[in-house]
Amino acid sequence: MTTLTKEQPEQTIDWSARLELIAAILSGIIILAAWILGKNGTESFSITLYIIAFLIGGYAKAKEGIEETIKNKELNVEMLMIFAAIGSGIIGYWAEGAILIFIFAISGALETYTLNKSHNEISSLMELQPEEAWLLLEDGSEKKVSTDSLSIGSILLVKPGERIPVDGEILSGVTSIDMSAINGESIPVTKQENDELFAGTVNISGAIRMTMTKPSSETLFQKIITMVQNAQSEKSPSQQFIERFEGSYVKIVLAAVVIMMFLPHFLFNWDWTTSFYRAIVLLVVASPCALMASIMPATLAAVSNGARKGVLFKGGIHLEHLSTLQAFAFDKTGTLTNGKPIVMDFIVREGTDMKEALALFAGAESLSNHPLAKAIIHYAAEHGVEPKRNLHIEDVPGFGIKAETDHGEILIGKPKFVGEELVEEFQDNVAVSLANEGKTVIFMRDEQGIVALAALQDTLRKEAISAIKSLQSLGLRTVMLTGDNEKTAHAIANEVGVDSYVAECLPEEKVFQLKQLLKEHSTVGMVGDGINDAPALATATSGIAMGEGTDVALETADVVLMQNDLNRLSYAIKLSRKMQRIVKQNVFFSIAVISILIIANFMQVVDLPLGVIGHEGSTILVILNGLRMLNKIE
Repeated sequence: MTTLTKEQPEQTIDWSARLELIAAILSGIIILAAWILGKNGTESFSITLYIIAFLIGGYAKAKEGIEETIKNKELNVEMLMIFAAIGSGIIGYWAEGAILIFIFAISGALETYTLNKSHNEISSLMELQPEEAWLLLEDGSEKKVSTDSLSIGSILLVKPGERIPVDGEILSGVTSIDMSAINGESIPVTKQENDELFAGTVNISGAIRMTMTKPSSETLFQKIITMVQNAQSEKSPSQQFIERFEGSYVKIVLAAVVIMMFLPHFLFNWDWTTSFYRAIVLLVVASPCALMASIMPATLAAVSNGARKGVLFKGGIHLEHLSTLQAFAFDKTGTLTNGKPIVMDFIVREGTDMKEALALFAGAESLSNHPLAKAIIHYAAEHGVEPKRNLHIEDVPGFGIKAETDHGEILIGKPKFVGEELVEEFQDNVAVSLANEGKTVIFMRDEQGIVALAALQDTLRKEAISAIKSLQSLGLRTVMLTGDNEKTAHAIANEVGVDSYVAECLPEEKVFQLKQLLKEHSTVGMVGDGINDAPALATATSGIAMGEGTDVALETADVVLMQNDLNRLSYAIKLSRKMQRIVKQNVFFSIAVISILIIANFMQVVDLPLGVIGHEGSTILVILNGLRMLNKIE
């Protein structure tokens, strides 16, 4: 398997297919000239041209076959074709032997094209990854340097129209970024200070200063390239079986050919010429070329298709597994939801100014890095409320926050911290109904009682509901596994529409639940994004990680959704199922053609020219059928 590097451009690979095709076409022209000369009576010169056509058209495949035979110490399909062509020449069928080599060369060039087509998907990605960047020096000047020479913390300048050279964050400036190389979306995204940037995306409008946060070897683009390369080199179970089967099958064919040279002469009184001729035809039609080409082209095309759509398979085995899945388990936070809580309700006691209460609430939370605190501060900013300053704040670990104000002490936290009786009295115990909706409720209390409450909730991804419905329409059971409490889990499960859910799952509990699902359904997929999901991803038949997930999840998963779009799951399932259908079509068709041609040869109703066309034509057809996997899946 060829591996692409920066020093190995796309053109290098393209020439391998072009040279094979040129050699095949040239041999075809020579065969035509030899046939014309043969018709005009110059038989010896005609045979010389046929031999030249043999050498030109068959060189690539003969070289491959001999090298593989020496390496593996086992005969292969290419060697069968060499024997068949030589045998045809021995019995005087030079034209048929040359045509066999010609069509075999054409099918080989087509197979190489399929392989190169999948490699070109990586080549196009590599072209999007800049090799140079503008480094800002200490004196304020800028210098163009190689991205390989940069280190974490380097300050870079990115001008309008340039690609982001490395992964990093914006230090200063506001711009629009074309993210289509990463997420496939054509609408640019506005980025400002502290926002994340990815190598290979395009800076459209303003000049920005950025800091490098990851080595160039660990950028999101490089991860994509590495994963697709690995996927292309890892063969599916079906392909591995076919290749193991090849060696034994070739030996059986050669044994059958030897038997056919002699046995029919004694059993059916065939003359020696007919017996030898039919043995050579058997050698041609029984060769499993079409069967060998039934799987790999389709698999490579499917991997390339997925890469274009932001679905990265780490190997053909994982692509094949997806088609067999019967159920899907989902983590909640960061997978079905956005992973960032927002304030859904802010309720104050009667007679209290909402903005004043919110300013005090946000001011008390201003020193905390807790996600809930950040959500409240963000909510205040959205409403144009400035957090109250100059508060003496004390963090009470495990409970909440104490803050001293000009009017006395306030407490912020859960009911046990602020007083459960006061919570029940506040607004007719509205906290219960909010909690039943799956919201996390935080209270603020002063000396007179509860001043306000903030109800927060992690919101669903916009595509989560449609993604679940799409999977269910494909006949898959959906289960949500979450560490949240029962009320929150119930609310989210009802909203997203999963078939069932399990609440309060620690990492080991998720693994246990997955094992239970595997007992029920035998094949189960797991979708997650966090470190705590890694054990479950490894346990599942197919582990699928969100592209924005942790490095541990990305490394453990078998499939990665680079666009963080859950709708890509159903696309991946459809892609896998279509590939399996095409593979089955190819296998059935190739076996049927071989069987029919073998029977027809034994009954002496198929001659060598027709056998050559039937055999090699079927090989070309299965390759072309596999190439359909490059098309968009509806």
